[in-house]
Amino acid sequence: MDPELEAFIPLLPKTDLTDPVTARKSFAERAAARPAPDTADMEIEDRTVPADPDVAVRIYRPRQAQGAIVWLHGGGMVFGDLDTEHPWAARIADGSGAVVISVDYRRAPEHRFPAALDDAYAVLSWTAERAAELGIDPERIAVGGHSAGAGLAAAVALRARAEQGPPIRFQLLNEPGLDDRQETWSQLHFTDTPWHDRDKITTAWRHYLGSAPATPYAAPARAADLSGLPPAYIATAEFDPVRDEGIGYALRLLQAGVSVELHQWPGTFHGSQAILSAEVSQRQIADLAAALRRALTA
Repeated sequence: MDPELEAFIPLLPKTDLTDPVTARKSFAERAAARPAPDTADMEIEDRTVPADPDVAVRIYRPRQAQGAIVWLHGGGMVFGDLDTEHPWAARIADGSGAVVISVDYRRAPEHRFPAALDDAYAVLSWTAERAAELGIDPERIAVGGHSAGAGLAAAVALRARAEQGPPIRFQLLNEPGLDDRQETWSQLHFTDTPWHDRDKITTAWRHYLGSAPATPYAAPARAADLSGLPPAYIATAEFDPVRDEGIGYALRLLQAGVSVELHQWPGTFHGSQAILSAEVSQRQIADLAAALRRALTA
């Protein structure tokens, strides 16, 4: 474990996903206590995307931005919202120079699959249709997210390919949750890792799927064919149950002819980039933003 991160492990709060309401409240309180990012050089606007039902978004627009990313927060599909994601969406916008459209998708267990996917896809379609109004190039739209949000972004890319939907320039997948089967080496062995462990992941999938069988749109690792998908940046954390499904997805994309940049961060755990004082966390966030900048300006 990275020494700077290890020092924080005893201080990490416990999250009980069996009680979604309490988990959301606790997470929101912790997020509100974090230092606010500097947003002086960007415009921030809350909008509503017409859909069934409508979807709330928060748009971060740096100066002279051309490309955009539809950004999907983490939280196991159970917690997280526009406010808790604000520090990360703002940092991605600032570091990449891209417009970040943060999505307040519906959460489980009140709204199970495919509610979140429908919301995310509606925002992607809206972004492409309103590109001129939003001041972005419709050929420079990416999808991305962290953890469950990264898995959701991968599902959006699969759906856009299948439905010949809006062109996606790039996938930015940070520590993605992609596979409900939990059969990888890291899933079987990392049963008590910091912040994120096997039991929490099992609970999150149960909330998201209910009794319905998983499809590739729910768990993208189940997709048989990954050809024709957008290029991807995939980051994984060393001590993370979802590590190997992220690495496996990257390898399968490569084997399907999709260009991939894979970054495995040594000494880290799931979500440890939130410990902003750690040097490795600062590098993780900077690398995500830099990858997006390269993809949208190439």
